[in-house]
Amino acid sequence: MNLKDCHNVEDFRKLAKKKLPAPIFHYVDGGADDEITLKRNTDSFNKCDLIPNVLTGASDIDLSTTVLGQKIDFPLFLSATAMHRLYHHEGERATARAAEKMNTMFGISTMSTTSIEDIGQLTNGPKLFQLYIHKDKGLTDNLIERCKKSGFKSMCLTVDAVVAGNRERDHRTGFSTPPRLTLGSLLSFALHPTWSLNYLFRKKFELSNVIHTTDKGSKIDQSVINYMNEQFETKMSWSDAEYCVKKWGGPFALKGVMSVEDAKKAVDIGCTAIIISNHGGRQLDGSRAPFDQLTEIVDAVGDKIEVILDGGIKRGTHVLKALALGAKACSFGRGYLFALGAAGQQGIESLLQKMKAEINRDMILMGCKSVKDLNRSKVVLRKNSK
Repeated sequence: MNLKDCHNVEDFRKLAKKKLPAPIFHYVDGGADDEITLKRNTDSFNKCDLIPNVLTGASDIDLSTTVLGQKIDFPLFLSATAMHRLYHHEGERATARAAEKMNTMFGISTMSTTSIEDIGQLTNGPKLFQLYIHKDKGLTDNLIERCKKSGFKSMCLTVDAVVAGNRERDHRTGFSTPPRLTLGSLLSFALHPTWSLNYLFRKKFELSNVIHTTDKGSKIDQSVINYMNEQFETKMSWSDAEYCVKKWGGPFALKGVMSVEDAKKAVDIGCTAIIISNHGGRQLDGSRAPFDQLTEIVDAVGDKIEVILDGGIKRGTHVLKALALGAKACSFGRGYLFALGAAGQQGIESLLQKMKAEINRDMILMGCKSVKDLNRSKVVLRKNSK
C-alpha cells in the first residue's frame, strides 16, 4: 500500500500502521479505557441524515469561512496535537507547510516538537496556539508572550486534560516518549527501519516549547504523560481561564467544552469561540460525542460565540452535518496525524485535498452554493438510532 492508494482517512490510517512502529501507531490510534467514546465520536454522525435540494444551479461553491479572526479556504482545520516528531522526522514543520499550502488553519501544541518561534518564522498562514496552564504561572505567561511576538493571531486553552486519560493501549505496547528500545518494542522498531533511522539520525526529539523553561522539559526522558500529570495545573478554574483570555487579548477559544453550562461560562469570560471536544476519546471514556452535544450548545450560545466541532471527523459529509446544525467550522487531529505518519507533508496535503474535494462535491449534491446555505432545513436527526 502506498500514498496513491489512499482515498480517505481510513486508508491513511492503514498506511500509517504500515509505516510506523506499533507503539507509535497505537499511541495516535487509541483512546481511553475501553475506547467506547473513541468509536462513538464518528458513529454519532450516522444519527443525522442530509436533505438535499435539487435544480439549484450549485456549481461554483464558496467553501470559505472565517474562524477565530482568520479566513480559511474551507471549513475544516488542523486541530493542535502534540509531538509530531513521533510520526515523521519533519514534525510540525511538515504539518504547518501543508496547512499553509491549503490555506487552512494549523494548531501548534504546548507539547509540540517544534518551537513557537520556528513555526512563526516558517509560515504566515492561519495558525493558533494550544495552551495548557502550568502550575508555574510564569511558564503560562511566557508561552502567551512568545506567541504574541511570533505572529500568532489566535489561541485556544485546552480544559479537558488536567490529568492524562488512562490509555491502556500504551501500557500494552510499551509506548514512551521519547521512544525507547525495549524487549517488547525492539522487533517493531526493527521492522520499520526507515522510521527508526530517521528518528535516530534526524532532529532530536524534544518538547521545544518547554525545554528551555523548566527542568522537567529539559529532562523529558520521563513520559509526556508524567509531564502532564506533574506540570499541568490540576486545579485549573474559570478564573484561570479568564486570566488567559485577558492576557492574550485576541481571538481566544476554550477547547474541551461539552456542556451548555460551560459554554455559557465561556461567553461570560469573554471567549471568542468554544471547541466542542472530548479530546478525541482519549480522556474520559463514556462521555458524549461532540456531535451529540452540538445542537443543544448552539441553541444556547450560537448567537454569542463561534462554535467549532472537533471529534470523529472522517468525511466531508460529517463537516456538512456539523455546519448545518450551527457549527462555524470543524477541526480534526487523528486523521491528519495518520497522513503525517503515512507520508509527511505530502500525506497531509493529499488528505486535505481529498477532504476539500469531498466537501465541495457534497455541497453540489446538497444544492448549496455557500457554507452559509447550510442550516437545519438540510438535516434531520433520527431518534432512537444506534
